[in-house]
Amino acid sequence: MRIIAGKYKGHHLVAFKGDHLRPTTDRVKEALFNKIQFELEDTVVLDLFSGTGNLGLEAISRGAKKVVFVDLNPKSIEILKKNIEKLKVEKARYEIVNLDVFRFLKKVDIQFDFIFIDPPFTQKMAHDVMDALSQTSVFHSETFISIESQKRERMDEAYGSLYRFDFRDYGDKILSYFKQKERPE
Repeated sequence: MRIIAGKYKGHHLVAFKGDHLRPTTDRVKEALFNKIQFELEDTVVLDLFSGTGNLGLEAISRGAKKVVFVDLNPKSIEILKKNIEKLKVEKARYEIVNLDVFRFLKKVDIQFDFIFIDPPFTQKMAHDVMDALSQTSVFHSETFISIESQKRERMDEAYGSLYRFDFRDYGDKILSYFKQKERPE
C-alpha cells in the first residue's frame, strides 16, 4: 500500500499482518481519487472503518484540511497511528475515533465534505451503514460519499435523501458513489 499522489506521494504505508483488514486496492483507490482529485483542497473528510488509514491519508496527502478516522478494532487503530507517525502528519489534520461506526454516527454533529466507507469484508453491512448514515446530519448538499461493498451484497439506489449517482464494478467489489438529492424549489 502506498500514497498515490500529493504531499506524501510514493510513501509506503506500514506493512501489517491481520486477517481483520482488507485495504482498498491501489486500483480502486486510484479510481476513487481520480474522480475527486481537484475537489479535496481544504475539505473535511470522514473515513469510516478506516483500518490502516489508507483512504484518509490519501485525502490528507491531496490537500484535505482534516480527516476524522473512525474504527473500532484496536489493531487497526495501532496500524493507523503508525502510518500517521511514519508520514509525520500534523496533529491538526486528523482525529482518531476508536468507536463503533454506528455509535459514532448517532453522536456526531458536524458535517463532512467527503465520506469514505469501507466496511469489513467479512460482514455484509454496506446497506446497514448507508441506511444509518442517511438518518444523520453528517452530510450536506455537496457531500460526496463513496462506499465499497461486495458484489453480491445489498446496495439500494437510494437511502433517504441520498441517491447513488454512479458506481464501478471491480470484480468481487463494487464502489458506489452517493450524493444528496436536490430538492425542487
